[in-house]
This record gives sequence, C-alpha cells and structure tokens, in this order.
Amino acid sequence: MGKITIFMIGDSTMANKSVDNDNPERGWGQMLQSLLDPEFVCVENHAMNGRSSKSFIDEGRWAVVLQRIKPGDYVFIQFGHNDEKTAERLHTVPGKSFDENLRRFVNETRSRGGIPVLFNSIVRRNFRNNPDAVKEDDSFGKIKKGVEQAKEGMRLVDTHGDYLKSPEVVAHETNTFFIDMNKISHQLVEGLGPEKSKKLFCWVPKGTCRACPEGREDNTHLNVYGARLLSKLTTDVIVKEIKALSPFIRENDYVIANDGSGDFLELDKAVAFINNLVIPDEKPVKVLLRKGSYHGEDVKFSVPVNLVMEKEVEFEYK
Repeated sequence: MGKITIFMIGDSTMANKSVDNDNPERGWGQMLQSLLDPEFVCVENHAMNGRSSKSFIDEGRWAVVLQRIKPGDYVFIQFGHNDEKTAERLHTVPGKSFDENLRRFVNETRSRGGIPVLFNSIVRRNFRNNPDAVKEDDSFGKIKKGVEQAKEGMRLVDTHGDYLKSPEVVAHETNTFFIDMNKISHQLVEGLGPEKSKKLFCWVPKGTCRACPEGREDNTHLNVYGARLLSKLTTDVIVKEIKALSPFIRENDYVIANDGSGDFLELDKAVAFINNLVIPDEKPVKVLLRKGSYHGEDVKFSVPVNLVMEKEVEFEYK
C-alpha cells in the first residue's frame, strides 16, 4: 500500500503558521501530522489565513490541490469563518453559493479517486452578545476605548449561524464523512468557561511576545496549547468515523518539533519542562521528537520517558 496523503483546505483556524519571533498562533491542522505516523500518512496543509471557500477557488489554490490528489488520498475541507464576511471576494451564502462550493470540493475530490471529509467551523471564544465578533477576526479582538462591552456569561454565543449547517447538509446529500468540529470545540471552550478558555486562544499580555509586542486579545485564533488539544480531540473523532485511518494514529503526551507542529520548538526547553513534571506511579511520559535539527546544551531527562524519534532528526549540541 502506498503512502496516504491528507490534503487540508480551509482558513486560518486550520492553517500552518510561522514560528518566527515566538509567534504563539497555530492552526489545528498544523498539529495533525504529529498524531499520524508519517511512514504511512503524509499531511499536506494547504489551508490559508483569510480565505473563504470562494477565494480559495478563485485564487487557484483548489486547482493546485486537485491535481495532486491520487486514489485513496483524503481531502479535509473546512470553511466558514471567512465565508461569513461581507467582502465580495470572500462572501458566500449558506444554502446557496457556500453549499455549491462545498459540493464542488466533494465531487472533484471523488473524480480523482480521493475521499472528501467535511468539517464545520470551530467556535469563536464568544461568551457575550458581541455584534462585532466576526469583524474581530482581523483586528485580534481589540476593543475600542469608550465603547461599553456586554459582560461575559457562562454560555458561548454562536457567531456562525447557518454556515454551520451547510457542511452537514452537503455531507448528508453526497454521502460524505462529516466531522462536527463546532460541537467538539464548543464542548471544550464552554467547558473551560470564559476565563480558563483564554488559554486556548491567542491572548497575549503586552510586552511578553516578540510577534505581538503590543499584546493581543484574540478569540478566533488558537495558540500552541489550543491547537494541539483541539487537534487531538478532533483526531479521536476522525478515527471513530473513518476506521481506515485508525491504524496510523500515534499517541504522545508531548511533541517537540521545530516546525511548530508540537508543544515545544526546542529540545532543551521541552526537557526542562518535562523534568519538572510530577509523574504518577512513575509511568513513562510519551515524548515524540519530530524530524528537524535541534541544538543547545547536552540535555537529559530525569524522569521516566518513552522517547520516539522520527527519521531525519539531527542534534547540534554546544
């Protein structure tokens, strides 16, 4: 059996992000390869910030993916956040143009022998009546001075409306796999509540991060922890729905990856963190070291660790 490729198409909540200047933002799709054995499954993440189903097609991005699909590959399709926006280059209508674009992705994937999987959008961290929730995707939730904001409650307030229904409707019509990622993320975010859920998203105090020195209050985009956790929860559902992928799942407690697909970029920082863990019953911590080049002091784990290294790992100790 040849290697399976999972192509991912979607928006910023799924996309790969730069790790420059300690950028805290990640897409959940960026973390997916760390959960799948690369000997058998390759993840190609083509999702891109700020794209809707319409602009992804219009910019030729879908054409690039389509020509790469081979029989047995999967295409994970997740749009909605930007389809909701009013800009002509982005906007689609649920039940009409949005559904048409989703059907196109499904039908054209199958024409190449691929297997489409439809996802609806993850929640925004919106615990109040906020008419500007969609606009704040692009302003990172900056609150205008002098404008009184509604108080946060304990219940999430939906911001997607009928855009959540379209993927499920099209999936039913076309007999396509559907993953209710809105439900998965809703349970996670609302379960944590308005304060604790901030640790999933890019809430960054001023002066603490080179990538956003003025700080950031972002209720749409996930951080490292949020993306890793949501990717794991979603993968648990994916393998229940798509049994053919279940043999390729790999379990790990922590991932070290200098491409941003794990919990840590650097080996020495990961070791320092893990060595300070309280390990119940001396159960080994499962640690995955993804391909890449790692440098720093000659570091050693002082707690029980089950370390798995991918191929193409290089060490450059001082």
